[in-house]
Amino acid sequence: MYIKRKLNKSLQTFKGLHFGYTSKHKSSHRYTTTIGIGGNIGDVKRRFEHLFVYLKRDKRVELIKTSLILKNPSFGYIDQDDFFNSIIILKTSMQASLFLDYLLRVEKKFGRTRSFKNAPRTLDLDIIFFNNRVINTKKLQVPHKHWFKRDSVIIPLMDIR
Repeated sequence: MYIKRKLNKSLQTFKGLHFGYTSKHKSSHRYTTTIGIGGNIGDVKRRFEHLFVYLKRDKRVELIKTSLILKNPSFGYIDQDDFFNSIIILKTSMQASLFLDYLLRVEKKFGRTRSFKNAPRTLDLDIIFFNNRVINTKKLQVPHKHWFKRDSVIIPLMDIR
């Protein structure tokens, strides 16, 4: 059961179940990371719930907090369904590049395929912040490029900050 709120004609939020969660446990993992999650294929809110359970069971990460879920229009390639987006804060002991590899494996486990830029997808996991570091390699840019321009990041971030 979700509590739905319409922000405007094109934006809606959903709160409930595991989205709006805050852990009460102290983590022993070293790094704090903010992850943007999104998707627009199939039952995305249910997939987010499965992702929550998957991450809670995985000892390599500690789930600290989740934001509300935002339903918003696509950008880039716009001939597709609206996206659902949320923010998850995790703790991990993996270095940033290893953590990125971990997230790519999780995406694949949840049915992600890469056909073209901004294509519809089952699950998209983006590192927005990683332990207040600035990383600029060919493989990884942190903070995430353009995070501050996207409602899909800003609105969920405002819910948890």
